[in-house]
Amino acid sequence: MTIEDKLFYRKHLVPEKAEALGFLKNGRDWVLEKDFMGGDFHVRLLVHEDGTVEGTVMDAMDGEPYAPLRMESMQGSYVSSVRESYKALLEEIGSACFEEYLFASPQARRMADEIFRRWQVKPDYPWKDGRYDPNAVFRHKDSRKWFALLMPLSIRKLDKRAEDRPVEVVNLKIDPAKGEKLRRIPGIYPAYHMNHKTWITVVLDGTVPNDMVMALVEESFELTGKG
Repeated sequence: MTIEDKLFYRKHLVPEKAEALGFLKNGRDWVLEKDFMGGDFHVRLLVHEDGTVEGTVMDAMDGEPYAPLRMESMQGSYVSSVRESYKALLEEIGSACFEEYLFASPQARRMADEIFRRWQVKPDYPWKDGRYDPNAVFRHKDSRKWFALLMPLSIRKLDKRAEDRPVEVVNLKIDPAKGEKLRRIPGIYPAYHMNHKTWITVVLDGTVPNDMVMALVEESFELTGKG
């Protein structure tokens, strides 16, 4: 996961604020170019139409990308100061012209809206920083049992062959007799950090259609409500 992925996760660009800061429209994308560290480095920040953010940091001395920025093995004082300065610049940009979604993916937001429409259940955040902690739990109103756990992680946590990219997933309870068939469907995996027999993990990146996601959510709601 890149520096940009981590800092802009769940955030989206506000065009009016972006223009005020100096972003320029480039086709369907937005571009910002700025110097930092007293002009020793130059960044070209590209915000794609899908909301992903890509940054290129150039060393002003030779005009080439500053490779040590992305190399975790490089931990010297100078490269560390460049990283921290770059992160500070990104945080400043994020505060100025980005807003935060409750959930990063459109499919996760649709799922949460539909859960509220059907059962008037809103997510709660039992860990760390409360509301803005990314791990959200949906519970039955009376029993307080979970029927869905939504969390961000790298897709490589589920599929070692996949590229290292952030996704949102939801853990849902299932009838164990259906588990083998469900886990053959693209986008559905054995439950992450939960019982593999009775729970599954569904990736909320559009791979699994919305109607199937909600059918699985409804079944999880019914299974966790029993007893």
